[in-house]
Amino acid sequence: MGSFRLGSVLGFEIRIDYSWFIIFLLIFWTFSFASFPFNFPGFSTGVYVAMGLASTILFFVSLLAHELAHSVVARARGIPIEGITLFIFGGVSRTRGESKTPGDEFWIAIVGPITSLVIGVIFWLVGAFGLRGGWGIPFSGSALYLGILNVALAVFNLVPGFPLDGGRVLRSIIWKVTGNMTRATYYSSQVGKVIGYLLIAFGIFEAFTISVIGGIWIAVIGWFLRNAAAASYRQHLLQGILENVAAEEAMTRNPTTVGPHLTLSELMDEHFLRERFEAYPVVEDDHPIGLVTLDQVRAIPSEEWPARQVSDVMATAPNGLTVRPDEPMTDVLEKMESSGVDRVLVTRDDHLEGIITLGDLTVWLRRAQELQPQRTSRRGRRKLGPDMGDEGRERETRL
Repeated sequence: MGSFRLGSVLGFEIRIDYSWFIIFLLIFWTFSFASFPFNFPGFSTGVYVAMGLASTILFFVSLLAHELAHSVVARARGIPIEGITLFIFGGVSRTRGESKTPGDEFWIAIVGPITSLVIGVIFWLVGAFGLRGGWGIPFSGSALYLGILNVALAVFNLVPGFPLDGGRVLRSIIWKVTGNMTRATYYSSQVGKVIGYLLIAFGIFEAFTISVIGGIWIAVIGWFLRNAAAASYRQHLLQGILENVAAEEAMTRNPTTVGPHLTLSELMDEHFLRERFEAYPVVEDDHPIGLVTLDQVRAIPSEEWPARQVSDVMATAPNGLTVRPDEPMTDVLEKMESSGVDRVLVTRDDHLEGIITLGDLTVWLRRAQELQPQRTSRRGRRKLGPDMGDEGRERETRL
């Protein structure tokens, strides 16, 4: 759905996915017009709305603290963190890699529920002392409710289904016992899918017997968990494959190039309207200097195209657009995501050798799996994909 930048905390970028507003409004409505009026009767609608708004904001602050705890520990253990995104199902820390050891995985995972539990106890103590000290039901009741919710959040995250925190703890234990991260990921993700199906079944049962809205929400969470578990395992396999693939293996060689002084009208007439490509490397004196895309041209009013040149709109090569032919595809993917154009130029000694797009990567993966899914890469390293045993290799070929 897209997201926007909210700010940064402790050096971590905080982003809000637009889907987050759905869960924010849902929780706010539940607090203001259901939970608080039922548990603390006798107050006006305005009081309940104020309690609901404050509690909803504090709940998401607590959720952000949970994700910050993950990010701080991950950064301390050498795993790069791009930032944190809040979305409809909570929050997620955006990492650029996986844990290197079972110990790293365990501590990064467990610190989140511990943080939520500590926050929950603090809120509960504030609410309990508030009731005894006469601080008022709206304040004390809200604190008690937030305490219970944070404890519930900690308990839910400890459910041993990947990719929940509890599932990651389970993966770290299996990884430690077996010495095989992929096998551990497979079994923990299978548990995650089973738990997802159980939540779906329970949600359907609740929808027909107790609460329609509550049941639907539980079923949706179960559906999300089931899909997230399956996707996480596929992503892990994909990363295992790509870390052994060099950029030159997936690139399109000798791509069509354009000059920086070509006008946008000429670029459109001579290239974009005649050829199937949506981006062209920009080369000057046999040296790549940037990349121009169809979207960049579309962003300029058409009446300005005759007077504007490619150099006016292109993304310049120094801005994360170039990779070496021997760079692993995992690093290439990171640069593709950060480039803003989903493409990178492959260069050697400041000379263009090729271009890599997401389409190139998709084609390479399909051909590698159809023809020789377990072939040794050109880099002379181990077979594509981690050692998973016969069962795991069979799943990898279907990825």
